[in-house]
Formats: sequence, C-alpha cells, structure tokens
Amino acid sequence: MNTTALVPAALKVLTRDGYLLFLTRFLRLFAYGSLSVVLVFYLVSLGLNESQTGLLLTLTLLGDTVISLHLTTRADRIGRRRMLIVGAILMAAAGLAFACTRNLLFLIIAGTIGVISPSGNEVGPFLSIEQAALAHVVPDRSRTEVFAWYTLAGSLATALGALFAGLITNALQKTAMTPVATYRVVVILYAVIGVLLVGLFIGLSSAAEVHVPREESVSRPSIKSFFGIGQSHRVVVKLSSLFALDSFAGGFVVQSFAAYWFYLRFGVNPATLGVIFFWANIFAGISALVASRLAARWGLVNTMVFTHLPSNILLILVPLMPNLKLAVLVLLIRFSISQMDVPARQSYIMAVVNKEERSAAAGITGVARTTGAAISPLFVGFMFARPSWINVPFFLAGALKILYDLLLYKEFAAIQAPEER
Repeated sequence: MNTTALVPAALKVLTRDGYLLFLTRFLRLFAYGSLSVVLVFYLVSLGLNESQTGLLLTLTLLGDTVISLHLTTRADRIGRRRMLIVGAILMAAAGLAFACTRNLLFLIIAGTIGVISPSGNEVGPFLSIEQAALAHVVPDRSRTEVFAWYTLAGSLATALGALFAGLITNALQKTAMTPVATYRVVVILYAVIGVLLVGLFIGLSSAAEVHVPREESVSRPSIKSFFGIGQSHRVVVKLSSLFALDSFAGGFVVQSFAAYWFYLRFGVNPATLGVIFFWANIFAGISALVASRLAARWGLVNTMVFTHLPSNILLILVPLMPNLKLAVLVLLIRFSISQMDVPARQSYIMAVVNKEERSAAAGITGVARTTGAAISPLFVGFMFARPSWINVPFFLAGALKILYDLLLYKEFAAIQAPEER
C-alpha cells in the first residue's frame, strides 16, 4: 500500500525537521494534558489549600514567562535547537521536583524556574520557537494549513493525555496506593517525557535555523535588538497587548481549575474528567482543521474573530446549566469551535513580521499570553474557596474574551497577511 497517499496534502511539504517538530509537539502536549487533569487534585492531596494552589499556579506561569522571554528572544541568534533543549531540561527538572517534595516553598521554586503546564496548553519557549522553525521550512501558501495540523496534533495529544491520566489514576486507586501516590505517577511521567524531548531536540538539523546577517548580529545593542525585534516592534506590541487580555480571561478557566470545578459542582471523579476533557480536546483539534479552510476564504483576522466570539458566549453558559449532562454538552460544543482561531493566529504572527524576527515575535506574544494567564489563577483560587463564587470565573472569562475579539478586529482587520493581498 502506498503510505504517502494517507498523508494529507499539506503535510507532504514537511521535511524531516518538520515531522520531528510534530512529534515533539505531540509528546509535550500529552504530558501537559495528563498533568492538567490531576495537578490541582495532587497539590490539594499534598496538603495545599485552594488559595495556596492558586498562588502556586500563578507563580508557576509567571516563572514560565520569564524563562520563555529569555529563551525565545535569543533563539534566532543563539540557535533554536539549543533553546529548545534548555526548555526540555527545565520541563524534566520541574516534573521531578514536583514529584519529590510537598513543601510549598520548594514547589514554588521548582514551578517558577522550571516549566509546568497547569492548563493543558503550551507554556515555556517551545511553541514560539517551533512555530518559527516550521514557518521557516514550509512555503507561505501552506503555512496556515500546516499550523492547523500542528494544532490538531497538539489537541489530540492533550486529549489522550487527559484520558490517560484519568484512567490510570482511577485504576491505581483501586489498588493499595494512596490517591496522592496515584497522582504522583502522572507527575513522574511528565518528567520522563521532558527527558525524551531533550533527545528529540538534539536531532534537529541546521535547516530549522535562521541565519542572521553578521553585521546585524554585531550591531550596537538596543532595547529592540535585546528583545529580538526591530521593524516589527509596533505590530508585535499591539498583538501582545491583545493576547495578554485574551489569556488573562482564559486563565480563569484553565483546564486544571475547570476539571476541579466539575468536581466541586457535580462531584465528578478524575476518570470521568479524563473522558470529558479527552473529547473536549478532540473536538478542539478537529476545529483547527476547519480554520485553514475558513482562513483561505475569510482571511486570518476574520477567522480569528468570528469563530472566537460564539465560543465565548458558550463559555458563559456552562455554569448556567442545571445538570452535568447539559454542562458537559455546552462545554463540548464550545471546544468544537474554540481552537479555530489558534492556527490563524499563529500563521498571522509569522506572516506580518520579518523572517529573522519570527522566534522573537512568537516568543514575545507567547510571553504576553502566559503573563496574562498567570495572573488569573490567583483570583480563581480565592473564588473556589468560597462555594457561592465558583461560577464567577466562567462569566469573567467569557466577557473579557468577547472584549478581546472586538478590539482585535478594530485594530487588525485592515492589516492582511502577504498571501491574502
């Protein structure tokens, strides 16, 4: 049988480096997805209360922000492969530290310095640098569709990770293991995958690197050159501000807290949560494929806005549902359209900045997203500590995300990607 016939047309343009980046994305998001389902349960089982957990997750995301900013703004000059390897080492170290201590101070230090994902979404330097490398090795006309498949690979991995975590912890809890020990198994797996990523990133070739002109690399330092962007700085600053707002809103409903909300509201156990978020992420991944077709017809900015708005209305409706079945149904419908903006957003950033500034631009906008998302869990922890407030995060998230959509359209509807002109 001709196996190449089974490969989607958009992926036939991928080089060996491209397929390797898809594999690292899949493994990393599997780890993120599995950890996101059990992380809050694990921390509470260690003895932390909801407020301490919220503080820890906020500081963890802030630490990821600083690390990401440092690595991504230097990746195009120092080497994308080197920065990805450093990120993988930090991911493995953080997982190992979380598995070995229950001391809040040590957990904060490990989470701040290392790379931990409480949301099931990308954190650390990986996504920004991988995006730049992918955009470097595929034609412009294929970029959005490749990013759509790249998003699907991540969503599928997150879904499988969530399902795995729910099933494995449920199975182990039927043995003599304590609940905290079953959650620790998932944390250890997270560290192991970090080690695997180190080996895979070592295999990247020089084709994934960008070659900065010598006179540019030795020019006098400035604020712009320090952050790795020059001509693109205005558009990057605007996008970063808007993405920070979007992620601040999303931080109120990160997957770890969303899973814990289902437990508080309906008493759902981790195994069932794993199944719920498995299907949620499957639907999210499929929606990303639709995005490339919509972007070809509507344009990248229109796709980002007009698919995101209805998903945010559905987010507000989740806590208004009177029973578990309806709440899950609305959540799944929301996920089925929630990721359509992701490949469009990633492709748009790569399209409107210079090639030699792609890693930095993706890194800065990614850091803005992480910073925004880092602040919200602190408030969510306090809200979850008060039973009458547990629905408020959904309302805040939906309203702020709608505001983001309207501002994004106002600022960027007239700025098209080169292939759209």
